[in-house]
Amino acid sequence: MNKIFEPKLFTLLKSGISKEQLISDIFAGIVVGIVALPLSIAFAVASGLSPEKGLITAIIAGFLISALGGSRVQIGGPTGAFVVIIYAIVEQYGIDGLIISTVMSGIILIAFGFLRLGGLLKYFPHPLIVGFTSGIAVIIFSTQIKDALGLNIEKLPSEFFQKWVVYFSNITQTNISALAITITTILITIYSRKITTRIPGSFIAIIFITLFVQVANIPVTTIESFFGEIPNDINFTLPAFDINNLHIYIAPALTIALLGGVESLLSAVVSDGMISTNHRSNTELIAQGIANVVTPFFGGIPATGAIARTATNVKNGGRTPIAGIVHAITLLLIMLIFASYAKLIPMACLAGILIVVAYNMSEWRSFMAILRGSHFDIIVLLSTFFLTVFVDLTAAIQIGVVLSSLLFMKRMADIGIKTPCQLDSDILEDYSDLPEGISIYEISGPLFFASAKQYSGVIKEIGLKSRVLIIRMRHVPFVDSTALHNFEEMIKTLQKSDVKLLLSGVNKSVLEDLKKHELTLLIGESNILDSFEKAVIHAKNIIS
Repeated sequence: MNKIFEPKLFTLLKSGISKEQLISDIFAGIVVGIVALPLSIAFAVASGLSPEKGLITAIIAGFLISALGGSRVQIGGPTGAFVVIIYAIVEQYGIDGLIISTVMSGIILIAFGFLRLGGLLKYFPHPLIVGFTSGIAVIIFSTQIKDALGLNIEKLPSEFFQKWVVYFSNITQTNISALAITITTILITIYSRKITTRIPGSFIAIIFITLFVQVANIPVTTIESFFGEIPNDINFTLPAFDINNLHIYIAPALTIALLGGVESLLSAVVSDGMISTNHRSNTELIAQGIANVVTPFFGGIPATGAIARTATNVKNGGRTPIAGIVHAITLLLIMLIFASYAKLIPMACLAGILIVVAYNMSEWRSFMAILRGSHFDIIVLLSTFFLTVFVDLTAAIQIGVVLSSLLFMKRMADIGIKTPCQLDSDILEDYSDLPEGISIYEISGPLFFASAKQYSGVIKEIGLKSRVLIIRMRHVPFVDSTALHNFEEMIKTLQKSDVKLLLSGVNKSVLEDLKKHELTLLIGESNILDSFEKAVIHAKNIIS
């Protein structure tokens, strides 16, 4: 029986880490620390808080998530997904309310881990995740217009439409210098990677823009003029609260816990695919929970696994949690030594960085792909998106999950009427007369968000031992976008290992969905056969 809490760091230290890997992890950690610096400040500022709160979160939570987590390469800290939630909680309950909500969310995450609920979060369908991620991106973009244009607006409305009404009514007050800084920051952040991929564009933009603004004495709002000094120390604080009012924080705490849990496990799954390992989901949830219990008492905000920073870690050679620990230490040293200079960063520069973050979060390609698919997926996507933008994230997640479940039950009921035959369970058939190197796997039943990952995992395991893999799909009545997303990743993995994939018996509606998501081009239309017999002949020709 697997242990519920077994940090990867402890396991790797027992087995030993080579000197070469240690050096690689230290280098990756320093690079990620530099990447995290502008993002941590920007996320805190976008949440309506002072910039050091983002740094403190990246330092303390980043250290705990790496040291205690279930992933080799996860980088923890503040993320864009929390900006909307934090802003709303602070506006309604104040800083003390945010501390209490975050601590409670940490306790909920720890409970999720010990109850072995890590695996259940995979049941969040892909359209729901894309819907609220895209919605958050739109909200982050809309909150940055004030600083991007240098508008002198004392208090922005929290409602989306009212916010834009205020922007348009004050558009004549646009500070051309601030707008130029925002555009320049966006261009540097995007195009600097053509020159170097080692130093993040956001970091280059902050250094260049801040120096230029100070030397040229350009009249724009900076962190110092907006927030004052940035403290370079970390202090322990206790929130003031009435134990009789704790129940009012359950809803925001649950929202933080659900979003943090989903985002951290998504990040862990993405990184698993990049380095061909498996994370420990329950350990990861417990580590995220501990980080969110501890960090608020030192002035931090909610934290989770950060997909972009985790990917940066992997790309720069990080393969153990030591890289994440070094990233936290790097940020601590920067905060202690350079905090007095960070206050000079223009707010328009941070706005430019966050606009790029919002664009990257938007997942517009996935959004458009889902819009070309099943109308059930479209309903979930658009409902979650509009609820996130115009109502709030809590309602979006709750209604999205319920709606996904109801629509899935509707689809299963329809299939039960249209397909009276009994669908078999997964079958791996052994055909002894086939040449060596050909394997066969049969999918029996719908490919949807609850079964997609399991199917993809088994198919990859079988396929990587083969030269040709035939997938029989005669009993697959439909596929959803989550399954197509997982299927695409599985196909790419097999193709990297020179495994030829053949599909047989694909029905008309499933084939249409494969075409809409361009998977037929990826597989090759000649490798999609209408019968199993034809697929076997084709496989033999490939082998011979």
